[in-house]
Parts: sequence; C-alpha cells; structure tokens
Amino acid sequence: MAKRKKISVKGIEILTFKKNESDYISLTDIARYKDKERSDYILQNWMRNRSTIEFLGLWEKIHNPNFKSIEFDGFKSEAGSNSFSLTPKRWISSVNAIGIIAKPGRYGGGTFAHKDIAFEFASWISAEFKLYLIVEFQRLKEEENKRLELGWDLKRALTKINYRIHTDAIKAYLIPPYISKQSTNILYATEADLLNMALFGKTAKDWRDENPKKDGNIRDYADVTQLVVLANLEGINAELIRRGLPQSERLTLLNQIAITQMQSLVGNASIKRLK
Repeated sequence: MAKRKKISVKGIEILTFKKNESDYISLTDIARYKDKERSDYILQNWMRNRSTIEFLGLWEKIHNPNFKSIEFDGFKSEAGSNSFSLTPKRWISSVNAIGIIAKPGRYGGGTFAHKDIAFEFASWISAEFKLYLIVEFQRLKEEENKRLELGWDLKRALTKINYRIHTDAIKAYLIPPYISKQSTNILYATEADLLNMALFGKTAKDWRDENPKKDGNIRDYADVTQLVVLANLEGINAELIRRGLPQSERLTLLNQIAITQMQSLVGNASIKRLK
C-alpha cells in the first residue's frame, strides 16, 4: 500500500492513500469534523440512510465485478427503518465491497473510502466542509503531478547528458578526420537510431511515418521507464564504440540489455512514483 499523506481541512487532519491507482480518504477523519469523540457513530448513522446504501451499491456495481448484489438488495430493503444499523466492516464483508476499507490500528487506522464515496460522505457532514476538502485534495494532487513532471524532466535531462557522452564517443572513434558536417550528422543520426531500434524497435523515421500529426520525436513520447533505459543504453553504447565493436553486434547486444532492463524496471516502485 502506498505511503499515506495528510491534508488539513478546517483544522482537521485527514489521511489519504493510493491503492491500485485509486485515491482513498479517511471517513473517520471526516467524521471528526462533526463529532471528534464519536466519529464511528457519525459514520454508522450515515450508513443507515437509504440514499447512502443506494449510492454505495451503485458505486460498487460500476467498479466492482465481484460485488454481491443479492446481499446488497437485503440491505437496501432494510435501509431507513428504525431497527436498521450497518457498520463499515459488516458492509465490506457482506457485499465484498472495495469502495470502503476498514483498517485496524490506533495510529492510521479507521475507515477509508474511495474519493467518490468520501466526497459524498463529506456532503452529508457539511456542504462547506466538502468544498474545502475538495480544494485541499486537489492541491495535494497538483503537488504530486508537479513532482511527477519534475521526475520526468530529470530523466529526460539525464538522457541528454548521456547523449553527449554518446556523441563524443562517436566523434572520437567513428568519424574520420575532415569528414563533412553532413556526413557527421548522418553518422550521429544512425547511431541515435541504433538506440531507437534497440529500445523501441523502430527508427525515428518509422515513428514519424506512424505519427504524422504529432510534434517532436519518439523520445519525447517515451515514458519514464523507457527514458531510464535509454540513458543507460547511451552510456553502454559509448563504451562499446570505444571497444571497437561493429554496429551490428552492438545493436544485438543493446537490444538484449534493453529487454533485460525493461523487465527489471516495469513494476518497480521507484519508477511508478515518477509515472
């Protein structure tokens, strides 16, 4: 489970975390705005309402293929009656819910819900509180996005730095003296395409032909994982050039390295945080 983060809303600290690319917000903390001492009671009171049950059930039907609709119908028929009561744990276990999560523990425990459900609960607590919650949550997501963009830019800068190492090796070992500037540029492009072929399986021209309406080049549309591997390949190819390996052998070796590194990095937690 991802690292938890806090936002402050109207003097109440609210925990959030990400699970399976979805954001969850603490309902327990939201309830504390209404009653700091009886947050569990506030939450259970909300879950007694027929409108709440209908909303929770609809959310699960949309997002949860394993939702137990028969058990849900039972809750729906009882909701709103004086004798009806429902806890988050009972809801989760009975209908196999994924929109609400009950976590044990004195610190960081409590009831969490997908942001769609959390905002619905906040509306029931207070329309004003919901608006402040949305503002603070959006601010948190904007800060995360800025960090992700910075991470992508840093990886892009790293490939550019390594590309200088790459071109210096080409200049020192592959370009004969007094070669024309046009021929030099062709050789640089050829070696750049060697890396493109090793990593992307296509040349820069191949990519442009496939994407005539896009600006930039194939590397501008690479994801962070590919940029990390590309930076590594540039340094490796520079060393292979210095060792005098012919281009055909370097392509085969670089392709094998690219495959191995991509397999290692796909799913890596550090890379995921940058994506």
